[in-house]
Amino acid sequence: MSECIFCRIIKGEIPCTKVYEDNNTFAFLDLNPVNKGHTLVVPKKHSETILDTDEKTLKDLMIATKKISKAIMNSLKIKGFNIGINQFEEGGQVVPHLHIHIMPRIKNDGIKLWPQRKYESKEEMEEIAKKIKSLL
Repeated sequence: MSECIFCRIIKGEIPCTKVYEDNNTFAFLDLNPVNKGHTLVVPKKHSETILDTDEKTLKDLMIATKKISKAIMNSLKIKGFNIGINQFEEGGQVVPHLHIHIMPRIKNDGIKLWPQRKYESKEEMEEIAKKIKSLL
Protein backbone atom coordinates (compact mmCIF):
# COMPACT_ATOMS: atom_id res chain seq x y z
CA MET A 1 0.00 0.00 0.00
CA SER A 2 2.12 2.87 -1.32
CA GLU A 3 -0.29 5.59 -0.16
CA CYS A 4 -0.09 4.71 3.55
CA ILE A 5 1.98 7.26 5.45
CA PHE A 6 3.30 4.66 7.91
CA CYS A 7 4.30 2.32 5.07
CA ARG A 8 6.16 5.26 3.51
CA ILE A 9 7.87 6.01 6.85
CA ILE A 10 8.94 2.36 7.17
CA LYS A 11 10.37 2.46 3.60
CA GLY A 12 12.32 5.63 4.44
CA GLU A 13 10.34 7.78 2.00
CA ILE A 14 9.20 10.08 4.81
CA PRO A 15 11.62 11.02 7.61
CA CYS A 16 10.97 10.08 11.21
CA THR A 17 12.84 9.81 14.47
CA LYS A 18 13.25 6.04 14.64
CA VAL A 19 13.77 4.43 18.04
CA TYR A 20 13.55 0.73 17.12
CA GLU A 21 13.44 -1.65 14.20
CA ASP A 22 13.54 -5.41 13.80
CA ASN A 23 12.48 -7.75 10.98
CA ASN A 24 8.75 -7.26 11.59
CA THR A 25 8.25 -4.04 13.56
CA PHE A 26 9.25 -0.40 13.42
CA ALA A 27 8.94 2.30 16.08
CA PHE A 28 9.33 6.06 15.96
CA LEU A 29 8.55 9.13 18.06
CA ASP A 30 5.11 10.68 17.60
CA LEU A 31 5.33 14.17 16.05
CA ASN A 32 2.63 15.44 18.43
CA PRO A 33 3.40 13.65 21.69
CA VAL A 34 1.16 13.36 24.71
CA ASN A 35 4.41 13.63 26.66
CA LYS A 36 8.03 13.51 25.53
CA GLY A 37 8.96 9.99 24.48
CA HIS A 38 5.49 9.16 23.07
CA THR A 39 6.31 6.38 20.61
CA LEU A 40 4.36 4.64 17.85
CA VAL A 41 5.03 0.94 17.26
CA VAL A 42 3.87 -0.39 13.89
CA PRO A 43 4.05 -3.70 12.06
CA LYS A 44 6.07 -3.52 8.84
CA LYS A 45 3.43 -5.67 7.17
CA HIS A 46 0.50 -3.38 6.39
CA SER A 47 -2.85 -4.00 8.03
CA GLU A 48 -5.42 -1.49 9.20
CA THR A 49 -6.60 -2.89 12.54
CA ILE A 50 -6.05 -5.82 14.88
CA LEU A 51 -9.01 -7.49 13.18
CA ASP A 52 -7.20 -7.92 9.86
CA THR A 53 -3.74 -8.60 11.31
CA ASP A 54 -2.40 -12.14 11.50
CA GLU A 55 -1.57 -13.55 14.94
CA LYS A 56 2.21 -13.79 14.36
CA THR A 57 2.34 -10.09 13.46
CA LEU A 58 0.29 -9.22 16.56
CA LYS A 59 2.62 -11.29 18.74
CA ASP A 60 5.72 -9.62 17.28
CA LEU A 61 4.10 -6.21 17.72
CA MET A 62 3.34 -6.82 21.40
CA ILE A 63 6.83 -8.19 22.11
CA ALA A 64 8.37 -5.07 20.54
CA THR A 65 5.93 -2.85 22.47
CA LYS A 66 7.01 -4.46 25.75
CA LYS A 67 10.71 -4.01 24.94
CA ILE A 68 10.27 -0.37 23.90
CA SER A 69 8.03 0.43 26.89
CA LYS A 70 10.71 -0.81 29.27
CA ALA A 71 13.36 1.27 27.47
CA ILE A 72 11.14 4.37 27.64
CA MET A 73 10.52 3.92 31.37
CA ASN A 74 14.17 3.37 32.21
CA SER A 75 15.71 5.97 29.90
CA LEU A 76 13.25 8.75 30.72
CA LYS A 77 12.98 7.80 34.42
CA ILE A 78 9.18 7.74 34.31
CA LYS A 79 6.97 5.74 36.65
CA GLY A 80 4.06 5.01 34.33
CA PHE A 81 2.74 4.95 30.80
CA ASN A 82 -0.40 4.24 28.80
CA ILE A 83 -0.63 1.93 25.83
CA GLY A 84 -3.32 2.79 23.31
CA ILE A 85 -4.62 1.27 20.10
CA ASN A 86 -7.29 3.30 18.33
CA GLN A 87 -9.34 1.19 15.93
CA PHE A 88 -11.40 2.57 13.04
CA GLU A 89 -12.42 6.20 12.59
CA GLU A 90 -15.08 5.93 15.30
CA GLY A 91 -12.40 4.70 17.70
CA GLY A 92 -10.13 7.66 16.97
CA GLN A 93 -7.80 5.97 14.46
CA VAL A 94 -6.33 8.67 12.22
CA VAL A 95 -3.86 6.62 10.17
CA PRO A 96 -5.30 3.40 8.70
CA HIS A 97 -2.24 1.30 9.59
CA LEU A 98 -2.25 -0.64 12.85
CA HIS A 99 -0.16 1.18 15.43
CA ILE A 100 0.34 1.11 19.16
CA HIS A 101 0.89 4.30 21.14
CA ILE A 102 3.25 4.12 24.11
CA MET A 103 2.55 7.32 26.04
CA PRO A 104 4.83 8.18 28.95
CA ARG A 105 2.94 9.55 31.93
CA ILE A 106 4.19 12.05 34.43
CA LYS A 107 2.48 12.78 37.74
CA ASN A 108 0.03 15.69 37.38
CA ASP A 109 0.52 15.92 33.59
CA GLY A 110 -3.15 16.91 33.24
CA ILE A 111 -4.06 14.00 30.96
CA LYS A 112 -7.43 12.49 31.74
CA LEU A 113 -8.56 9.00 30.83
CA TRP A 114 -11.90 8.37 29.16
CA PRO A 115 -15.17 9.04 30.98
CA GLN A 116 -16.89 6.18 32.77
CA ARG A 117 -20.54 5.36 32.34
CA LYS A 118 -22.93 2.98 34.07
CA TYR A 119 -25.28 0.28 32.83
CA GLU A 120 -28.98 0.93 33.34
CA SER A 121 -29.36 -2.38 35.17
CA LYS A 122 -27.79 -5.74 35.90
CA GLU A 123 -30.12 -7.18 33.24
CA GLU A 124 -28.77 -4.82 30.58
CA MET A 125 -25.23 -5.78 31.54
CA GLU A 126 -26.08 -9.49 31.29
CA GLU A 127 -27.77 -9.01 27.88
CA ILE A 128 -24.71 -7.26 26.45
CA ALA A 129 -22.41 -9.97 27.82
CA LYS A 130 -24.69 -12.61 26.25
CA LYS A 131 -24.48 -10.91 22.83
CA ILE A 132 -20.67 -10.78 22.99
CA LYS A 133 -20.33 -14.38 24.20
CA SER A 134 -22.62 -15.66 21.43
CA LEU A 135 -19.99 -14.73 18.83
CA LEU A 136 -16.92 -16.09 20.63
